[in-house]
Amino acid sequence: MEEITRREFIRRAGLATGILLYPGSTPPTSVPRKHPNLVYVFADQWRAQDTGYAGNKDIYTPHIDRLAQESVNFRYAVSCMPVSTPYRATLLTGQYAQTHGLFVNDVTLNPEATTLGKVYKAAGYNTGYVGKWHINGNGRSNYIPPSHRQGFDYFKVLECTHDYNHSYYYDNNDPTRKTWQGYDVFAQTDDAIGYLRRQAGQEKPFVLFLSWGPPHNPYTSAPEEFRNLYKEKEITLRPNVPDECKEQAIKDLKGYYAHISAMDTCVGKLQEAIKQCGIEEETIFVLTSDHGDMLGSQGMQRKQKPYDESILVPFLLKYPSRFGKKERVVETLFNSVDIMPTLLAMSGLSIPSTVEGKNIYPILTGKKKDRIEGTLIECITPFGEWERRHGGREYRGVRTKRYTYVKDLNGPWLLFDNERDPYQMNNLVGNSQHATLQSELDKLLTRLLKEKKDDFLPGDEYVKQWKYTVNKWGTVEYTP
Repeated sequence: MEEITRREFIRRAGLATGILLYPGSTPPTSVPRKHPNLVYVFADQWRAQDTGYAGNKDIYTPHIDRLAQESVNFRYAVSCMPVSTPYRATLLTGQYAQTHGLFVNDVTLNPEATTLGKVYKAAGYNTGYVGKWHINGNGRSNYIPPSHRQGFDYFKVLECTHDYNHSYYYDNNDPTRKTWQGYDVFAQTDDAIGYLRRQAGQEKPFVLFLSWGPPHNPYTSAPEEFRNLYKEKEITLRPNVPDECKEQAIKDLKGYYAHISAMDTCVGKLQEAIKQCGIEEETIFVLTSDHGDMLGSQGMQRKQKPYDESILVPFLLKYPSRFGKKERVVETLFNSVDIMPTLLAMSGLSIPSTVEGKNIYPILTGKKKDRIEGTLIECITPFGEWERRHGGREYRGVRTKRYTYVKDLNGPWLLFDNERDPYQMNNLVGNSQHATLQSELDKLLTRLLKEKKDDFLPGDEYVKQWKYTVNKWGTVEYTP
């Protein structure tokens, strides 16, 4: 019965794609362009492990798995500071959170910042953004003026909501709050498809960012047809979920997977739209997430932690005219701070001097060897769901292809051999047999922190430096 349900889901997902996009219709004639389009789709709180192509046999992601077969798959895509606002500011600036200042949620990115949207716009691109924003810092439901849109002209956005079935947005320059119809992932995707179809025949290339709220909790709010996929399904837990967390983890995962399967149908629609518009070859398509979710692993929930469930995200990049349409797994360490320079280089654009990340495009094309030894992970100050009262702490760490090494303000905290211990259940800090390894990783971390001029101070020092007002637990208050 379970296999029938799976086949039926795949069949219906395929039909839904076809019905929306009128298969068999003549694609509009695209205009040959010097620079590629960019469609950047990212979810909120979606960890790398939870796709079919990544080996999760419980989840139904047929469209995403098909995309993976045609994409560059980054095995080590790392969210440097795995929480919403810091990631989004880093994505748009190519800077570490200590530099752009958004190391807590619900604060404002400098409207004068040099950002992806502005760089593409200055290069002659049309620019669009649909969905969750979360870098305006003026309440989660308030109108965002043009001065704070960071170079995006088409703008259907709300700062932040997790009420996916009653989701508000503002339509460009109209200050009247509107509501997405139904499940917002579907409505936002349809709007994004409308945008790219209108852009396909234009002389200018375009950039489109589509930012979904799910699979971020609440996990119970996906459409019923997707929740039913997992209602009676046996769920396999990761071995690092302790017994006392298993019941809740299973419940959460069923809803979490339902959101992802709903997103999967939208990936299929987006891919089909791009093909029908005749722009597949000249479009960079990215599917990723801002950070992961612990979901009971290590007895923890949500994000901000330095464990792989929190820091590793899916990252698929499809660009047929450069990489063909064949799956390619890349083991280069790829941090969120590296996204902006890599995409700009791939688009044939100059990288601003303000960018701190690495351009790994030459590594992907084979023009340079991969010499990246490790990449940074950090929590500058704990807040929100990981406040100090919930065990939150400042940390700096390095993720290599094999190891994770993390220090807090008291010194070495975590050391994992992720090859021998993929679920990070055996902390090797202080183990005499691994003293040399710990020393080498400590030197690497020290060097990386020196490169970014990071003195690793207590979080309160950075809060004071940026003049943020926080509550007694270190969290910036926001308008619900």
